[in-house]
Amino acid sequence: MNNKIARFLADNAPATPCLVVDLDVVGQAYDVLTRYLSVANVYYAVKANPAPEIVTMLAQRGSNFDVASLGEIELCLGNGATPDRISFGNTIKKERDIAYAYAAGVRLFAFDSEPELQKLARVAPGARVFCRILVSCEGAEWPLSRKFGCDPAMAVDLLAKARDLGLDPYGVSFHVGSQQTDLGQWDKAIGVVARMFTLLAETDINLRMVNIGGGFPAQYRGKISNVAQYAQAVTDALTKHFGNQLPDVIVEPGRSLVGDSGVIQSEVILISDKGDGADKRWVYLDVGKFNGLAETMDESIRYRIEAPARQGAPRPVIIAGPTCDSADILYEKTEYRLPGDLQVGDKVEILSTGAYTASYASVGFNGFPPLRTYCI
Repeated sequence: MNNKIARFLADNAPATPCLVVDLDVVGQAYDVLTRYLSVANVYYAVKANPAPEIVTMLAQRGSNFDVASLGEIELCLGNGATPDRISFGNTIKKERDIAYAYAAGVRLFAFDSEPELQKLARVAPGARVFCRILVSCEGAEWPLSRKFGCDPAMAVDLLAKARDLGLDPYGVSFHVGSQQTDLGQWDKAIGVVARMFTLLAETDINLRMVNIGGGFPAQYRGKISNVAQYAQAVTDALTKHFGNQLPDVIVEPGRSLVGDSGVIQSEVILISDKGDGADKRWVYLDVGKFNGLAETMDESIRYRIEAPARQGAPRPVIIAGPTCDSADILYEKTEYRLPGDLQVGDKVEILSTGAYTASYASVGFNGFPPLRTYCI
């Protein structure tokens, strides 16, 4: 909790649950990343937090944008981005959406299968395309599944076919998993990409871009390396595998730009025990999996939680959300402690919640409204 957000909460007493985002923190995170990873072009992953204020501020700073839908394209174009600064990075797109994006001026598209490549050839002739490959997500707190990407050998064939279809085979992308804690994962993935560049060069296809995806972290409960260390690991890997002839480099940060900028304020609505002899009290908040905290699924992302108004000795708790769904338990296996004198009606702050919270909230499951966001 920084002073700016604390002052906003104290002065405005907004209804809970709410997310408060400090735009200065987002801007500083962008500046730090571009300073340490100067070899890369930043494409903000809009899905992390699509607040128009964030998009506008990043557009003014010169950011590019990674989008997944027409809604995100329109959001970016309506808040300062130009089509040449947009990458349609979703590998699963309706053909009519590709056509819309192409008509709007977007010329950079992702794919990971031949059917998607055929769509691009039909309605986005001459577009620059990049193929996403499967890589290991070991070390990631929010691993990405096999839903996206293809085997590198298949990607080589697809990029060759892209040329035959009249497209511009621009490069290769990968994602080592969100909240990646193992800095060595980029070296492994970039090594695979470099070999693909070599294989395609033998067929007179000269790839020009590597998209290293996201993965840089926010500060949750675990210890993480700093941005400078992540940037150095990526730069070292690029130099190791490409020498002094670096391709164009794209990085798609989301969590690392906006995660630490946000705080969710929530209200305690019930404290109880189950009469089963367990020493853990149940603490129910007015925010849960379905209105902002989806990433607590499997207790993968472990947020820092504070109850600043109470000073009692910490007691172990199980933390759950407000809905009538048994899946709406945030933390049961992971040890959490909150003050023993915590009371119903108290406010708690959930820190580093600027990413993948409001954008994950349901429209109104169980009648609970989406998480309201204030950008300050």
